[in-house]
Amino acid sequence: MEQRTLISDDRGTTTREVSVVGLGTWQLGADWGDVSEDDARAVLTASVDAGVTFLDTADVYGDGRSEQIVGRFAAEHPGVTVATKMGRRVEQRPEHYTLESFRAWTDRSRRNLGVDTLDLVQLHCPPTEVVESDRVYDDLDTLVAEGAVAAYGLSVETCDQALAAIARPHVATIQIILNAFRLKPLDAVLPAARAAGVGIIARVPLASGLLSGKYDESTTFAADDHRTYNRDGSAFDVGETFSGVDFATGVQAAREFAGLVDAVGPTGLSPAEVALAWVWQQPGVTTVIPGARNAQQARANAAAGDADPLPPAFLDGVRDLYDRHFREAVHGRW
Repeated sequence: MEQRTLISDDRGTTTREVSVVGLGTWQLGADWGDVSEDDARAVLTASVDAGVTFLDTADVYGDGRSEQIVGRFAAEHPGVTVATKMGRRVEQRPEHYTLESFRAWTDRSRRNLGVDTLDLVQLHCPPTEVVESDRVYDDLDTLVAEGAVAAYGLSVETCDQALAAIARPHVATIQIILNAFRLKPLDAVLPAARAAGVGIIARVPLASGLLSGKYDESTTFAADDHRTYNRDGSAFDVGETFSGVDFATGVQAAREFAGLVDAVGPTGLSPAEVALAWVWQQPGVTTVIPGARNAQQARANAAAGDADPLPPAFLDGVRDLYDRHFREAVHGRW
C-alpha cells in the first residue's frame, strides 16, 4: 500500500511514513457495542497483514481499553505508528488544558500503550479557545522537549479550527471529518495543510457506516452505540455521528452513492471501499482511518488502499450528491 509522510522532521522528532488507509480503533474500546479483545486483535492483525501501518486510538476509548489493546499489539509489530488523543476525559473547558494536565494525560497513555515516547498525541477536539491559545502550543512543545511525545497534532471539529492550528509552526497533523457527505475541508483546509507540510488524518470516512450502503430507514443500533444515543448531539458533537446529517436523508443519499458506484465507479469494489478510496485520493490527505469490527471489514478497508484513481464522472457525481442533499445543512456548521 502507498505510504505518505504523516510527520515531517521539522514538525516532529522523527519523520513518519504511514499507509494511505489506516485503522481507527474507537470501536475497539467502546461506543459501538461490545467487542472482545480476541475480536479486536483479529481486526488489528488483518489490518497490518493487509498493509496498514497506522493505528489511531484515544485515552477515552473504553477509558483506556483501546490504548491497552493497541499497545500490546503494536509491541509485537515494529514499524506500526500509533497515534493517540487526549483531553476528553475531563469537561471541555479551557482551564483544564494545562501543562500539568498534559503531563498527566500523556503519562497515562504511555503506560496504557507501554511506550516511553508517544509517536503522536493529538488534542481531542478541544474548544476553539484552546485551539487559539499561544500557551497551549508552548506546553505541547514542552512535552516534545521532555521526550513524552515525538510529535503533536489536533483533532478538530471545524475547518476554522483546522486552519488556526495549521498556522502553528510545530503542529504535525490535523485530524478532521472528511467523506462524500462532508466536503468542506476540500475548500481550504487540505490546500493549507499541503502548503504547510501538515499531515491530514481523515476520520468518519463512511459517515458512521452510512456510505457502506447497508442501512435502510428501519436500521437500529445497540443502546450503547453512539449511533443510537448521540443522534441529537447530547453526548458529544453531533457531527461525529452520521457526520451530522439526518439519518433518513443519509440513507437516501447512500443509495444514490451506491448507484453512482455501479454507474461510473470502478469495478470490483464495494460502495464502502470506493468511499474510502475517494477520501485518500483527495490531494492533501495523508491517511484515512476507517474502523472495523471484524477481520473481514478490516481487509476490505485495506483493499481500498489499492484502488485505481477514481474517474472524473464519479468525482463530479459525488459533488452533485453533496450539493443536493447536504451542502445547505452541514457546510456552514463545520
